[in-house]
Amino acid sequence: MDTIRHQAGEQGFVETLFGRKLPVREINSKNPNLRQGAERAAINAPLQGSAADIIKRAMIAVDAQIKLQNLDAYLLMQVHDELVLEVKNEHISRVSAMLKVAMRDVAQLSVPLLVEVGVGKNWDEAH
Repeated sequence: MDTIRHQAGEQGFVETLFGRKLPVREINSKNPNLRQGAERAAINAPLQGSAADIIKRAMIAVDAQIKLQNLDAYLLMQVHDELVLEVKNEHISRVSAMLKVAMRDVAQLSVPLLVEVGVGKNWDEAH
């Protein structure tokens, strides 16, 4: 945490695992409240930003696979770390298998990305 605070103070930004720069505006503020808030944001930003990068990459990968495999499925929305799709019943098993691979392989980390697929007539039912 000290390393991240120090880096943010010197550079004015922190980075995600994928190199996206996230500015930390008040990191060198004379106002202790502003500076401490910026320090907390600097510590949190690489993790939250990396999670956002992963789900964005997953959306791109899933959309590409839907087109490539000519699946009757539509990416409707993203909610935090979930993707919500509309899929014809006859394509559910193919889309489920594709989702697991596409989302799992979107980033190579020191821990595996676990992917679960839920199916239902609505988002609540899929959980």
